Amino acid sequence: MTDPVSTTPAAAAADEIRVPVLEETATVSKREVTTGRVVVRTLVDVEDRVLSQALSEDKVDVERIAIDRVVDVAPQMRTEGDVTIIPVLQERIVVEKQIVLVEEIHIRRRTSVETVAVPVQIRTQRAVVERIDGDGPP
Repeated sequence: MTDPVSTTPAAAAADEIRVPVLEETATVSKREVTTGRVVVRTLVDVEDRVLSQALSEDKVDVERIAIDRVVDVAPQMRTEGDVTIIPVLQERIVVEKQIVLVEEIHIRRRTSVETVAVPVQIRTQRAVVERIDGDGPP
């Protein structure tokens, strides 16, 4: 009696089915494609402006006033309002020594303000970016 399960090696080889195993592979690559360009330019805008500034100027008037008076004590330099007074002294020999106020120098300061306008050019730089598609001019 033969056992239906047990077979001889030759019979087992005849019953063997071989299934081929296949494998697919994929590769990824890249290439450079120009789709467009960008052009960057800089432009300089010039704007003419007039700038104003107040300028001040001090002027001094000098006035000599003859006094020719004998004084006991030399007067000090003094200021009266906007006038600075500087005494000028001289010693004179007489029978006795006297201090004579010969003159005073009065210095008056005057301030004037003048607004001046100076034309200048103000420069401003700006960037312009242009996109050129791949189908357009180079």
